[in-house]
Amino acid sequence: MAENVPSGTTPDSAGWWRGAAIYQVYLRSFADGNGDGIGDLAGLRGHLGHLADLGVDALWLNPWYPSPMVDGGYDVADYRDIDPVFGTLAEAEKLIEEAHGLGLRVIIDIVPNHCSDRHAWFQEALRAEPGSAARERFWFRPGRGDAPPNDWESIFGGPAWTRVPDGEWYLHLFAPEQPDFNWTNPEVREEFLDVLRFWFDRGVDGIRIDSAAVLVKDPDAEPDGRDPYTDRDGVHDIYRAWRRTSDGYGDRALIGELWLPDQDRFAAYLAPDELHTAFNFDFLGCPWDAAALRRVIDTTLETHTPLGAPPTWVLSNHDVTRPVTRFGREDTSFDLNERRHGAPTDLRLGLRRSRAAALLAMALPGSVYVYQGEELGLWEVEDLPEEVLEDPIWFRSGRTDRGRDGCRVPIPWSGDAPGLGFGGEPWLPQPAAWRDLAVEAQSGDPSSTLGLYRRGLRLRRELLGYGGMTWRPMGENVLAFDRENGITCVVNLGAGPVRLPEGREPLLASDPLERGELPPDTAVWLR
Repeated sequence: MAENVPSGTTPDSAGWWRGAAIYQVYLRSFADGNGDGIGDLAGLRGHLGHLADLGVDALWLNPWYPSPMVDGGYDVADYRDIDPVFGTLAEAEKLIEEAHGLGLRVIIDIVPNHCSDRHAWFQEALRAEPGSAARERFWFRPGRGDAPPNDWESIFGGPAWTRVPDGEWYLHLFAPEQPDFNWTNPEVREEFLDVLRFWFDRGVDGIRIDSAAVLVKDPDAEPDGRDPYTDRDGVHDIYRAWRRTSDGYGDRALIGELWLPDQDRFAAYLAPDELHTAFNFDFLGCPWDAAALRRVIDTTLETHTPLGAPPTWVLSNHDVTRPVTRFGREDTSFDLNERRHGAPTDLRLGLRRSRAAALLAMALPGSVYVYQGEELGLWEVEDLPEEVLEDPIWFRSGRTDRGRDGCRVPIPWSGDAPGLGFGGEPWLPQPAAWRDLAVEAQSGDPSSTLGLYRRGLRLRRELLGYGGMTWRPMGENVLAFDRENGITCVVNLGAGPVRLPEGREPLLASDPLERGELPPDTAVWLR
């Protein structure tokens, strides 16, 4: 591996997304403005100051569209409106305006693989005859006798096909209430280009593309040795068309959710005429191990640099176990298909490591994502009562996989207020111990996790800027690198303290230094 690794990010080529700090808002769980227990646009608008004070450059909202909420809003019934539980389209437009006034860009989620079974197109398809134009927008097929058209399994568990009363079956890679679009159909392609234009016209700065690699599939094709519905070659034509549309609006970003192990296949989506950037899930799932993290960082930079594309550094999101819990386990890696609910966890150790991981992520060249509550040091809530669980994974797995609700519990704002300041009685119950982690409780404490994130994100914006990095050898259990602007990041993943370089001033540390040494599971920035 080359020691001097450029980032592919330079001031001359910079779009705002290239070095941005982006905050993910899971709207249902951020803040409740009307007291009904569900987060909404009023609550978010009331707390935009928190995001500005935190030092992020943009916010990304999970789906806010009309939806039956079978899958937390990823079952979209109308792509051009706002679900009444969240507010109105006029409020969404006001949010975009107010965010821009604070210097915050706005990214929204588009779900192109599937819609809700309540979507007007799918309702029309159910009423239509087999072979009709309405059904050609989806994947309706005759079965094999009483069996589905093929043996594809749903990502959420169980079969990927559901039968309708006239005997045909329709495809759904996720829940039965989420029928897949047929992307060979020109109507589907034009519909989504119009959806992009609709939101760009309202000032949206970026689009996060859900399940970006699974749009193209052919249930009728003979097996060819590759995944039948993931990363098929035809998907790139779709994103080339999306890129032409986004380029017509100037400084807009397309961001892909791509769970792909093959770096060459991943890189194809970042071609200059396709997506601007994509989530780095290899980094998110990497164990707390110096050699493993070094490999992921090197591979990430070597993949992105030739393309001139910025890397992304992500520790958590609405689908994965929170870092405080994950980093406190014996196995600190993350696998989307194996969440290890209930595994023994040392939350004190997990918090220490997650704070160090945050400074590592912020110091690397490229863009960084913060999932709401990460800045507060929240842990995964693994003891939610079964009767409140809503994730379709829980039901589709036969109630054996508790799913993702544990990372979606509403965040605490004030320890003394009902619902810990969230608003009404939260739709998922919060741990009482979160009282001490509320924004209000941490705001006056510079040593708190919130204080660490605020200072780290501010210094990142002021000092780290663009440019590459050079690895600094400091031992097999240490990650150390110099940024081109003179800042050095050192992370100790070993069991003992590490002597820091002479003549360097500590700028920010994830936990206190000890007599000039960096304790285990701690990160520091030096200048």
